[in-house]
Amino acid sequence: MRKHLNGPTRRGGRRTACVAAVIALVPAAAFLAVTAATSASATTVPGPPSGWTTAYSDSFSGAAGSGVDSGWTDDVGTQYSGTGCTGNWGTGEVESETSSTANVSEDGSGHLNITPVDSGGSWTSGRIETVADNFAAPAGGEMEVSASIKQPNPSSGVGYWPAFWMLGAGFRSSGAGTSGTMDCSNWPSAGEIDIMEDVNALSEHSGTLHCGVDPGGPCNETTGLSSGLVSCSGCQTGYNTYSVIVNRTNTSDETITWYLNGTSYYSVSESQVGTSTWQAAVDHGFFLILDVAIGGAYPNAICGCTSPTSGTSSGAAMGVGYVAVYTTSGSSSSPTTSPTPSSSPTGKSCQTTATSDISADCYSSSKGTIDVTSATGDTNPSGVDGNQAAQLINGDYLEYTGINFGSGSTQFDARVASGAAGGVSGLVEVVLDSPGNAPVGSFAVANTGGWSSWETVPANISSVTGTHNVYLEFVSGATGNPPYVSLHYFSFPAR
Repeated sequence: MRKHLNGPTRRGGRRTACVAAVIALVPAAAFLAVTAATSASATTVPGPPSGWTTAYSDSFSGAAGSGVDSGWTDDVGTQYSGTGCTGNWGTGEVESETSSTANVSEDGSGHLNITPVDSGGSWTSGRIETVADNFAAPAGGEMEVSASIKQPNPSSGVGYWPAFWMLGAGFRSSGAGTSGTMDCSNWPSAGEIDIMEDVNALSEHSGTLHCGVDPGGPCNETTGLSSGLVSCSGCQTGYNTYSVIVNRTNTSDETITWYLNGTSYYSVSESQVGTSTWQAAVDHGFFLILDVAIGGAYPNAICGCTSPTSGTSSGAAMGVGYVAVYTTSGSSSSPTTSPTPSSSPTGKSCQTTATSDISADCYSSSKGTIDVTSATGDTNPSGVDGNQAAQLINGDYLEYTGINFGSGSTQFDARVASGAAGGVSGLVEVVLDSPGNAPVGSFAVANTGGWSSWETVPANISSVTGTHNVYLEFVSGATGNPPYVSLHYFSFPAR
C-alpha cells in the first residue's frame, strides 16, 4: 500500500482476516535469518546465519548531525523526473523532501533519524533510497531485507506515514532517485514490496505487494495484496525488526513472507498472481527506500479526513538502527551487477549480459507454440548454440529473465530469417519487465530470401540501464497469422 509513482492516488481497506491463514504456509527454514536479526541491538547489524551471506548493510555509524553515506541518495522535492511521474509522489502527500540534516541525519549513536518538520503549514521531510538497485533473491535461493526501526511517536500523528519499502530496478531509467530519471509508467508491473508502513501514529504496521496492472489485475490495484494494518504494540516506543523474505527455492511457486521481530504475519505466493506477473514484479533487482511522508491517500483513508490537520505535531522522527540484506546462494551466485547465466527450458546455461549474444532458446517463458529447431544455414558466434525459435507468428512472445544492461544500451541486434510469403511481414518488439508494457524499440522484418537465409537486423531502442526481464514480442497484421520470422540469437550492443 505504499508509493504509487504515477496516476491516481489510492489506499485500500484493511485485510486482517487473511493473516492467520497465510502464516501456516511459511516454511520453517524461512525463520533463520530474521531470528538472527532480532538477537542483536537496534544499532548492531546481525551477522548472517549459516548458509546465508550479508549482501548489504548500513548501521548508520556517522557523526552526530551528518547525513547518510554514499550508498544512499537523498530524494528532493515532490516527484521523480521521467516518464509518467506525477507530483506529490503520486499519492497526494503534502511534504517536500530535502537533503537537509534537519530532515535526514545520523545521531552519532548508530541511528538514522528521518524527521518531518512543519514550518507554518509547509511540511518538509526526508526520503532516501539506495544507489544500488541489484538486491535480488537468486534463482533457487532466498533474500531477506530487514531494518530495525522505531516508528514516529508524535503527540498528534494524523497524517504521519513512515515506511520502509523497495521498488524494482525497472523503474530506473538512469541514475538513482531524483538525481536521475525514472520510468514511472512501469508501476506496478515492475514490482513494489512494502516492508513496513504505518499511518496516523496508530502503532500498527502493514506489508504489501504491488504488481501487474493498475487498476485491478491480480494484485488488486491500486490497493495491492496487503496484510492491512495490524497491531504493533511498542512499535512507537522502541526499535523493532521489520523484514521480508523473498523465497525462490520452490521454483513452481515462489513466495514473499513478511515478519515482525522474526514472526511471520503475512505471505503472498506466485500462484496467487500468475507466473509472468510474478516474474516481472519479483524476480529481479530492487532498490530500498526509507521515508516519512505527511498526508496522502493512505492516512486519509484510515482517518476518514484530509491530513495533516492543524493539530498534527511537528518533528517526530522515525529512527532507523540498521538496514541489512541477506541472501542464500541458491542455484546461482548472490546478486551482482553482472548476473550469472540463467537456465533455459532445455536446462542449458544461458547468458544474461545484454551486450553478449543470447541464444533464442534461452527464453524462460513464452506465449504461443514455440518450435525450437536447428538454425540451419547459420553459423554460431561464441556462446550461441545452433537452435532457433522457428517461424514465429503474430501474438507470440519470448521472455528472457534478468538481462543486465549495465550502464546502458540504445541498440538491439537480432539474427533473423524469413521465408514468409510475399506481402507478409511483421515487427519484432522489445518490451521490458511486463508483456503489457510499451515497446522500447522494434524493427520490421519480411522475407529475407528463405527460412535458412539469415540476416542481422539492427534497431534503435530507448536507453536502457540496469537489470530487466526482456520480452521479445512478435506482431503482424497479416490475415490468418502466418509465420513471418525465425530468431537465432540477439544482443543489445553498447553503442
